[in-house]
Amino acid sequence: MKFPNHAIRRRHRGCRTFMDAASSSTAINFVRDRGLDHAVEREKNLRPLLNVKNLIKSEPSKSLPISIISQHKDSLKIPSRPIEFIRKYPSVFHEFLPGGIGILPHIKLTQEVLDIDADENLVYESVSYKQSVADRLLKLLMISRMNKIPISILDKLKWDLGLPQNYLKTLVPEFPDYFRVIDSDESDQLELVCWSDELAVSVLEKKAMDGGSGYSKGMPLAFPVKFSKGFEMDKKVKKWWDDWQKLPYVSPYEDALHLSPKTDESDKWSAAVLHEILNLFVSKKAERDDVLCIGEYLGIRSRFKRVLLHHPHIFYLSSKVGTYTVVLKEAYKRGLLIESNPLMNIRNQYLHLMHTVKEQGKDLSVSSGSSQEKKAASNAPKKEAAAADDDSEEDKNGISNAFSGSETENDDSDDEEERFKGGRRGTREAVGGSRRRTTTRSKRRNVDLKAHLRDGVGERTMEKKHGRTKPKVPLEANASRSAHRRSQQRSSNFHQKQ
Repeated sequence: MKFPNHAIRRRHRGCRTFMDAASSSTAINFVRDRGLDHAVEREKNLRPLLNVKNLIKSEPSKSLPISIISQHKDSLKIPSRPIEFIRKYPSVFHEFLPGGIGILPHIKLTQEVLDIDADENLVYESVSYKQSVADRLLKLLMISRMNKIPISILDKLKWDLGLPQNYLKTLVPEFPDYFRVIDSDESDQLELVCWSDELAVSVLEKKAMDGGSGYSKGMPLAFPVKFSKGFEMDKKVKKWWDDWQKLPYVSPYEDALHLSPKTDESDKWSAAVLHEILNLFVSKKAERDDVLCIGEYLGIRSRFKRVLLHHPHIFYLSSKVGTYTVVLKEAYKRGLLIESNPLMNIRNQYLHLMHTVKEQGKDLSVSSGSSQEKKAASNAPKKEAAAADDDSEEDKNGISNAFSGSETENDDSDDEEERFKGGRRGTREAVGGSRRRTTTRSKRRNVDLKAHLRDGVGERTMEKKHGRTKPKVPLEANASRSAHRRSQQRSSNFHQKQ
């Protein structure tokens, strides 16, 4: 194997860091980006759905009893009861009883999802896509210090890298000059065979070179940023940020572990590594745990955590779908992925099919999701106050919980998290003010509705609005009760006249 001497030792004078600039507790403000949250949330159940699809397709009978799917619930990452999950997507899964007898229901795939699956296989088998995946794997191996990565880590990143299900048998043998599988005492690993100077160029470097700016290695190179609506930056942090952008850009394919972990130079190199890794992923995003997993193998897990904390204008951390997802902000516009990718086009077809319900032989597209989700969306105005409370509570606990733990270098995680929580103080105060205004409006509405509530119809309307409804009484019972009351009234009037 031949590798270049790419360990360029750059030591820059001065160690002013983000923490020096962020001495004020309100130095940085983390805000929610609803477009990126939607990009994460719309793929909520896509991965477990495709896991179930692949499991059913692997069976000779092309069907499975629901009991087998239930046994593999955890490995398939099914978020709810398997039978409920299956019935939520009737356009993908068909439930039937074999032979019409009363046994456990079986599940098979609909023709529509089988058609998309055939197109997906064509993508995986295409020469251009295989070359693209091999290049991404090669670049990831060149980023790693030992030029090898355990298969267990690649299996975790299989979804993000867009690898085929059996990539070790179908993809790896076709590129013997790129990589090979080696046996290890602990686990099998994928090892780099030959270094490629052509591919050892980051996305940022390639854009700078193609732009005709005369860029060469070691020159300052600024990261593209996207500020979310409402994002504010303290003057000290703004000054630090401008100076940080002017620092020399150290390529992620260079060994920079000699840099002290608490310097701006190390921070920018770590941001370059994370930026390049996210660009290797087909959706330009990944779960935080998977990002930190590869960061731990690279020996820079704590540096990744600090990068996510300090640079929310480059890397957005979404707390949707019950986990944390790292999103490369520059790769999205209005919640949609900018760069076209054949595999992402296939996944979008799956998403469209998932949100299609069948009614009387017609296919109806439900843009917001399933019928239950559409019904929930129609009730959104009634639940606005509750949603505001949920968002404020999430902001209160917030992204800072994603960085709890003690695996930071030099035991500095507590200090970082305290500064992070302090930076969110302005957001919490804004949310608190919004909740107080909501409470005031609610009180005014209650005063205006006192007269309306005295009416029986108005009272029933308000009870229904707040989820408290009286038990329904049959029409016949209402009629008999009304007749009984009229009879009692006539009898009372008669006795008074007597």
